[in-house]
Amino acid sequence: MSYLLRVQLPDRPGSLGSLAVALGTVGADILSLDVVERGAGFAVDDLVVEIAPNALPDTLITAAESLGDVRVDSIRPYSGVLDTHRELELIDNVANARDDRLQVLVDGIPRVLRVGWSTVLDIGPQGAYRLVGSQSAPQTQAASVPWMPLQKPLALDADAEWVPEIWRDMDTKMAAAPLGPSSKALLLGRPGGPDFRPSEVARLGYLAGIVATVLG
Repeated sequence: MSYLLRVQLPDRPGSLGSLAVALGTVGADILSLDVVERGAGFAVDDLVVEIAPNALPDTLITAAESLGDVRVDSIRPYSGVLDTHRELELIDNVANARDDRLQVLVDGIPRVLRVGWSTVLDIGPQGAYRLVGSQSAPQTQAASVPWMPLQKPLALDADAEWVPEIWRDMDTKMAAAPLGPSSKALLLGRPGGPDFRPSEVARLGYLAGIVATVLG
């Protein structure tokens, strides 16, 4: 079984090694590591960790936080494909798609940015509506989207009035970015969290900008 573990740890030599040793004590192997964000004296990392099928994921949290200065932000099952060039692959897939490039985008971006689902929204005479959605995107749609049109990428308030109740019940964290100068926006959802870090929002903005150029 593989899990995506988001941890906050001191940004100093040896911290990651100590974490790897602590996770190893419960039989966990680190398969990949992404640095999500660095701040004053701390780092936030995403680790894909593999444990035995009969092992409980809670043991990962206990092992990591046994270090004292490590905090686990979230843990989620992970079934994605490990790839250090995820963004480049997605951009290439969108550029070479023969049919609906937007569908290729929303199908691929959950794996790239490690979210639960993604959709592309647009604004029409009756307000905002969904153009395409990933396979895991919720059937329930927002009746209104007051934050559109977008001028820049941003993390959205998960408790705002426009958010459908079922999204709130699932504690869905969200971020969105404009798709170029058009009225379209790329919306990401992460049921159960964690919150989108500023660096993740910036990464979403860069990716959406490049993809918008590819889409023309």
